[in-house]
Amino acid sequence: MAQYRRLGGILAIALATTTGLTACGFGGSTGEATGDGTTLDLLVPSYSDATQGLWDDVIAGFEEENPDIDVNLQVESWDNLESVIATKIQGGEAPDIYNGGPFAGFAEDELLYPVDEVISEETYADFQPTFLENAQVGGTTYGLPFIASARALFVNDALLEEAGAEVPATWDELLESAKKVSELGGGVAGYGMPLGSEEAQAEAAVWLWGGGGSFGDAEQITIDTPENLEGAEFIKTMIDEGATQADAGATDRSPLFDIFVQGKVGMQVGLPPSVGQIESDNPELEYSIHPIPTKDGEPFTLGVADHLMAFQNDGDKQEAITAFFDYFYSADVYVPWVQAEGFLPTTLSGSEQLADEEALAPFLDVLPDAQFYPTTNPDWNAADSAFKALFGQLDGNKSAKDVLAEIQTQVDEG
Repeated sequence: MAQYRRLGGILAIALATTTGLTACGFGGSTGEATGDGTTLDLLVPSYSDATQGLWDDVIAGFEEENPDIDVNLQVESWDNLESVIATKIQGGEAPDIYNGGPFAGFAEDELLYPVDEVISEETYADFQPTFLENAQVGGTTYGLPFIASARALFVNDALLEEAGAEVPATWDELLESAKKVSELGGGVAGYGMPLGSEEAQAEAAVWLWGGGGSFGDAEQITIDTPENLEGAEFIKTMIDEGATQADAGATDRSPLFDIFVQGKVGMQVGLPPSVGQIESDNPELEYSIHPIPTKDGEPFTLGVADHLMAFQNDGDKQEAITAFFDYFYSADVYVPWVQAEGFLPTTLSGSEQLADEEALAPFLDVLPDAQFYPTTNPDWNAADSAFKALFGQLDGNKSAKDVLAEIQTQVDEG
């Protein structure tokens, strides 16, 4: 079927490693209706150590209110998630509800319900309109915006003060300040540049989009453009002039931010949950949060919205899926989930409840300037994989132009 072609390398990996996947089922259940009730299979990624427990609480509350519906939960790491979903689809065992990122390929292959068929009008109307627009394929919404995130620049105020550096607003200012901090020595890096496979596509967006570039749109993925090249070349400048940590091409975001929390990185782009990490691991850290520096200082942030989606496995489950979505997105259930994971809500009622949360204010302020991955383009899966595999080559002898061209070629080949 066509979805296997679109999933490309993901499916190939999944089929090659099927025997190595230890969690291909949902706790041994078939996910089919049992007795007079219904069982829903729910496949989700782990956002933190708390994710499993948070979902367990949601499911317990839902099942108490809906005794005729059971929810079978499967939690996977983000590293495994795409391989697991590809293998399940190939085996005819897609989950009923799936929490993930890219979904356009599933929608174009008619595997998903349009969300207006599995959610009430009241719940649908509660979503931020911009997030719903970002979840559409051909004018139809297939993904329910799940959680939102924005990026901002975390600054170690003590290190910048010691180095005599200013908080930057432009690329040139960032380069100058980061070099000053790196010159402090003692294992300190001016700017944390994570080009490793964990989230290379995110760091790429920070720079390429910050220089006026983009990754394309729902119709075409465009990577090797002059606008994107300018951002990629500046990354190489940052690395070559000693403004970043060593081995930037192989460094992943999460372990690098651990080093920021320890006080050894002057500046790094972070997420809303990064605030909670600092409070937990080093509450004495002197830091502040600012907009991401761009080429000309214009406001910008990378916005990300993961989605919940429903696979059309069994028409008899449509009503149960609707009940689950309406329950989960009710403010009293949804907002505590979002708060616990440190993200931003995608609903109007959720934003209203969190409006007074001081820690989220810097991210909510930049959210109106957010740009999003072109996830409604079926080729985005290939682009995402290509960035993760190839973008780190900027930390090496290969030119920025060649790196972008190689990514573009992989995208075009699917």
